Amino acid sequence: MKSSTHFLFLVAAFALRGAYARNPNWGFTEHMLNYAMEMVKHASEEPRDEVNILPEYDFIVVGAGSAGCVVANRLTEVSQWDVLLLEAGGEENYIMDIPVVAMLLQFTDANWNYKGVPSNKTCLGLTNRQCLFPRGKVMGGSSVLNYMIHNRGSRKDYDLWEDMGNIGWGYEDVLPYFLKSEDIAIPELAKNTKYHSTGGYMTISYPPYRTPLAEAFLQAGIETGYQIVDYNAETQTGFSFIQTSTKNGTRWSTSRAFLHPIRGRKNLHVSKRSYVTKILIDHDTKRAYGVEYIRNKKRYVVHARKEVILSAGGINSPHLLMLSGVGPKKHLEDMNIPVIEDLKVGYNLMDHMAVIGITFLVNESVSLRSDMVFQNGKDLIDYFRYHEGPLTTAGGVEAIAFYDTKNLKGIKGYPDIELIFIGGSIVSDPTLRKTFGISDYIYERTYKPIQKSHAWMIIPTLLAPKSRGRIMLKDNKPLHKPLIFHNYLQYSDDLETLLKGVKLSVDLSETEAFQKFGSKLHDVPVPGCEQFAFRSDDYWRCIIKHLTCSMFHVSGTCKMGPASDQGAVVDPRLRVYGIKGLRVIDSSIMPVVPRAHTNAPTVMIAEKGADLVKEDWGQLG
Repeated sequence: MKSSTHFLFLVAAFALRGAYARNPNWGFTEHMLNYAMEMVKHASEEPRDEVNILPEYDFIVVGAGSAGCVVANRLTEVSQWDVLLLEAGGEENYIMDIPVVAMLLQFTDANWNYKGVPSNKTCLGLTNRQCLFPRGKVMGGSSVLNYMIHNRGSRKDYDLWEDMGNIGWGYEDVLPYFLKSEDIAIPELAKNTKYHSTGGYMTISYPPYRTPLAEAFLQAGIETGYQIVDYNAETQTGFSFIQTSTKNGTRWSTSRAFLHPIRGRKNLHVSKRSYVTKILIDHDTKRAYGVEYIRNKKRYVVHARKEVILSAGGINSPHLLMLSGVGPKKHLEDMNIPVIEDLKVGYNLMDHMAVIGITFLVNESVSLRSDMVFQNGKDLIDYFRYHEGPLTTAGGVEAIAFYDTKNLKGIKGYPDIELIFIGGSIVSDPTLRKTFGISDYIYERTYKPIQKSHAWMIIPTLLAPKSRGRIMLKDNKPLHKPLIFHNYLQYSDDLETLLKGVKLSVDLSETEAFQKFGSKLHDVPVPGCEQFAFRSDDYWRCIIKHLTCSMFHVSGTCKMGPASDQGAVVDPRLRVYGIKGLRVIDSSIMPVVPRAHTNAPTVMIAEKGADLVKEDWGQLG
């Protein structure tokens, strides 16, 4: 991870150096020294990379991401158990934890850099017609790459899981696990002790900085008849500033939250840059007994006395299962992989697809622009000295709204659309369009004419997709990336629901709250959609198909379900069907994706999953 560290540190140092050149009294050396000391402290708290790996552990956890960090923490609470945590990536570093740089992390080696299979139906305006699927390859996994939005979803999401036969996964069952990990640092929300708690490992706070446009977004919600809500409490439908997994103006990943405090536990070994290539399963007994992995170009084998736990995420967990002989029989045979158990691994892929590029111009300098932040030395000093200012915004995301488009005036609806408010736009930072994969041709034609303008953006997001995709193997070589068939807009209902989200976004821009800033919809048509009347429904449908993006919430590919569910890969105790000593504990087990950003639900799954392991081995209590 050294290249990531060097790249991001140089960006920060160069920016501060420029600020100092313009304002020599601001103490460049002092502030960089103070920040460097914080970096040293952060590095000293990182769990050490174990050199002397034992031949056998009670539990092997594959993946130190949003789930794996939690599982490793909770299992090592049992002092007589020893646990090995294997992570393909390296250390999380302190520069990564500057919230506004979230978009830059996709261009480092902390990203698996997955891309969908080129589509003829969606992602048409992206490079090679491929949607991007960033995944964290670093201690903390995707909780280091995400935009830090902490969002549990609706009560009905989890009650649906239980109705599908997953006993013990209803809302009243999982709420205690959401609360277990939480340390709410928002005083007005902390008062609601039914839905919030303090003292957990995961700090949740509001970013300390907001643009005037974010305030306008909430005011626009009130103007159009909606309430300001705590979307992690009783009612999700409405408007809110984002609650984030941040602490003291910095990203609070699951590694910082769950591993840094326990780095001294002697029964936890962490092996970084360790790429697991196979789960070892006895063909006769069908018991998982260890894993193979590569580290420093050498192959290693380590055994598990009790269980192997897959926490590699919605793409890597099914990939590894199939490479190990657990998956769809015909597909594995086609790949020349001996079949150990025929299961629907890789099916049921769900994601929250969204629409990017819907941009609104303003006539005041009130938006987030990276050039202005880096030219304004005060903004840099505010962050590096006080952890305040624009650099604390979560990748530019400031607020969200949830709508039930089937009942727009219902204050207790079941939302199917989320509007993500960004206090900037595609033109606010040179890397943002590449973050989403927008083609050079579309950028040059549509967005370059306004690249020096102040603007804001809403990303309409589909919360309840009917469409289902699939993860498949490219071949039987473990170092080759899997094929991602996202299958967006398989059903026309998904397109029509997103269309409603786009129109709701435009309606908000026309409220008095936004007209105070002269908000105006950017009206240069996107190439490929010029044949439709601008702002017509057909034009917006075309935009949805061209400027498609993933919200990076890949889930469901190792579906949880009862034995009667032909598509289930794991049972409600997260044990892989037909294989002893093997569980999956991550977002891939979700039978239906919650109407939420999936980091918080994944942490909950890990909390509950760890308790299931303890209970099954007589250690819960």
